[in-house]
Amino acid sequence: MRSLAYLNKFLYKYRWRLIPGVLFVIISNIFGVLPAKVIGMAFDLVRENISVYQLFSGFDRQSMIYSIFGYSLLLFGVLVLVLALLRGLFLFFMRQTIIVMSRHIEYDLKNEIYDHYQKLSLAFYRRHNTGDLMNRATEDVSRVRMYLGPGIMYTVNTVILFIMAIAIMLTVNVRLAVFSILPLPILAVTIYYVNNIINFRSEKIQQRLSALSSFVQENFSGIRVIKSYVRENSVRESFVHESENYKTHSMALVKVQALFYPTMLLLVGLSNVIVMYVGGVEVMKGNITPGNIAEFIVYLNMLTFPVMALGWVTSLVQRAAASQKRINEFLHEQPEIESPKVAPHVVKGRIHFNNVSFTYPDTGIKALKNVTFTAQPGEMIAIIGRTGSGKSTIANLIMRMYDCTGGQIDIDHTQVQQLNLDSYRSQIGFVPQEVFLFSDTIANNIAFSADNLDMLKIEQAARDAAVYNNIMELEKGFETLIGERGVTLSGGQKQRVSIARAIMKHPQILIFDDCLSAVDTRTEEEILRNLGGIMQGKTSIIIAHRISTIKNADKILVMDNGEIAEHGTHDELMERRQIYFELYEKQLLEEEENA
Repeated sequence: MRSLAYLNKFLYKYRWRLIPGVLFVIISNIFGVLPAKVIGMAFDLVRENISVYQLFSGFDRQSMIYSIFGYSLLLFGVLVLVLALLRGLFLFFMRQTIIVMSRHIEYDLKNEIYDHYQKLSLAFYRRHNTGDLMNRATEDVSRVRMYLGPGIMYTVNTVILFIMAIAIMLTVNVRLAVFSILPLPILAVTIYYVNNIINFRSEKIQQRLSALSSFVQENFSGIRVIKSYVRENSVRESFVHESENYKTHSMALVKVQALFYPTMLLLVGLSNVIVMYVGGVEVMKGNITPGNIAEFIVYLNMLTFPVMALGWVTSLVQRAAASQKRINEFLHEQPEIESPKVAPHVVKGRIHFNNVSFTYPDTGIKALKNVTFTAQPGEMIAIIGRTGSGKSTIANLIMRMYDCTGGQIDIDHTQVQQLNLDSYRSQIGFVPQEVFLFSDTIANNIAFSADNLDMLKIEQAARDAAVYNNIMELEKGFETLIGERGVTLSGGQKQRVSIARAIMKHPQILIFDDCLSAVDTRTEEEILRNLGGIMQGKTSIIIAHRISTIKNADKILVMDNGEIAEHGTHDELMERRQIYFELYEKQLLEEEENA
């Protein structure tokens, strides 16, 4: 229950819905309890009038007594109906306050979770899979809402109804009331015992549901790979295994609940038997009337649904606590990268790495070791090296997706940690190695960094990225909807749309992280030629595997095992005949073989 304390701030925020809701619960229960008293009086009236009717047998007044008796019953019936209607009206008001409050809190909680997700650093997303993140913001929040709505509503309703009903029962006959509520302590102990089991099994269910969601999300994302390797049957078997695991844990919880509800009904039924036996004894003693027994039975039957709801609410609360605990795990996680509260900085484009080292926090891999270089505004800096040499890590550190673990990175003579992060990143164009396009139109994907669509700028960015002609060949042109992750476009088209998106930003620093690998040499030359004009006076960082991509760069850094093994221009590096020369010779040989 400590996990659910996090929700108290929302309950306080919507207190003017919660408080009236509780008042409506109290009023509805007043109108709910009164009919039992009316029924008791009617029962005694029937018994007394039958005696009087029989007493006047053979007299003219018998018909008058019959008529009065009929009108009295009609009056009691109308009174019970009116009380039921009034109770229904306030039950409606109760739902309109408490249930609506729970929907508002659900909305706020989802927004808070999503907002917090966006603040968390890249390392967080490397540690957690998408399915688990989604499940906590959807399924877990839904379970919490059930606690905030029906959970609170039925709990308050049950407590108030118990207090009212038992209080009235005690005023009628203490002995009968005490005997009728004897099974309740047993019920309380049962609920306490079952709560622990439900809580434990609820947590297991949520864990299995997260695993199942992650499995499905990952396989749908990689459906092309699954089909191309003909692994449908294998994946289906894995899904059956995951689903079976979830079902096993769910059935374990259902078994507990299946035993719980009949036990409660048995105890309520036992109370009815006790009322009839002890009540009969009390009637014979003259302490109560038969109408009081009828009244007691109505009260006990009235408590049957709340007692049943108590078990359901117990399950709701325990599952909500398990879900909120999972939500809190992420909400309490602080981002490793935080923006200082400083004024926005206009980036000129000078980048300086001073003995920078970096070790990935989640894997412990040392990606960079004492890297030092400077990029001046207007320069094109190229980075090349074997796979795993630390090229992409440099791009991530420039973007401040991570903070370096050693050394210092300066942007315009200011430490990158001291820059306003939103302002800084807004002036950087980044084309990642793994291209990601949204399920939207091509125009919206290119204009992703802009607040509105300017088709002239979008078309120019597409021309600069050498993808304009490809887009215009499509039936709907720039209004063509791209499938999930850009599945409707070829690899080269996706890369060029992603480049157009970065160009559209008019960045002061442009970072290409090996994003021309799926583009042919002629198109690559056209893009680089266009960039030469666009990035005049601005800084370009080009990470590549192909030497043809970077040979015209102002400075080339050759990375090897996290260190800068060589640096210089293309001609200077060729003269040294070291790593760069070997890469060039190898690529030249591969091109000749392919030709």
